[in-house]
Amino acid sequence: MDEEIISEINKPEKTALVVWDVQKALVERIFNKDEFLGNLKRLIEAAHQLKSPVFFSKITPLPERFESRARKLVFRKRRMALMPEGLELAILPSQDDIVVSKNTASIFIGTNFELMVRNAGIATLIFTGISTEFGVESSARDAFNRGFFVVIAKDAVSSSSKEGHDRSLQNMENMLCLMTTGEILQMWNS
Repeated sequence: MDEEIISEINKPEKTALVVWDVQKALVERIFNKDEFLGNLKRLIEAAHQLKSPVFFSKITPLPERFESRARKLVFRKRRMALMPEGLELAILPSQDDIVVSKNTASIFIGTNFELMVRNAGIATLIFTGISTEFGVESSARDAFNRGFFVVIAKDAVSSSSKEGHDRSLQNMENMLCLMTTGEILQMWNS
């Protein structure tokens, strides 16, 4: 990786960790649950120690009448499986963490996320969470297109589909920075 890029992303004070949709119903369906949760907890703990903001996104469905027809058709099966108890976060945010309720596959649409990170001088976003090929990739590409440095913690993202997950990581590798949890922690500790 280019040294200039490393120097930009190795600024914890200008970095935020995004924990994408780590809700109970989704965590129960991923292919690498134990590895995923272990790596995610390590990253959250390190971000807290470094005083880097941690943002949890949370699926918050719109009332049925106000949901788009396209989303209703595509996500009908998935939406039915997300009962209120399944929407609870599987990892509880600390009092300083921020929970962003959203109802699309981009953390930037319909939220104040971009306003908050720009106000805080954040330049780098590290993405973790579920599902790699849906919200993680959509938000990461959106972040890149908005001028943020983007890091995908490739062993702290997951999906119910290993094939979809692997394909998404392969797609993102062409334009974004993919690192393991260990590499991110090593960079932060240097």
